[in-house]
Amino acid sequence: MISASAGGIEIRVRVVTRASRPGLAGWRDGELLIRLQSAPIDNAANEELVERVAAMLRVPKRAVSIVGGEKARGKRVHIAGVDVQTAVKMLNSQL
Repeated sequence: MISASAGGIEIRVRVVTRASRPGLAGWRDGELLIRLQSAPIDNAANEELVERVAAMLRVPKRAVSIVGGEKARGKRVHIAGVDVQTAVKMLNSQL
């Protein structure tokens, strides 16, 4: 689910770590499913998530921050400088 928030948007994300084929995997139960190669050790998976979300939405990495669920599979990610319509369009074009 994508919602507007102060200065940008917030996306609910579900991550799958140690995936053999990383990337965007669609929507599941209102969450964006993203497969990551990294293991959830030493913050590697969170760092990869930030990099992938920034690349998918064509924003700098500093515009992406994890605001909830840092140690969980379900996360809330804030992206500054993007509106909901643009994000939906960009993400759906990559599915």
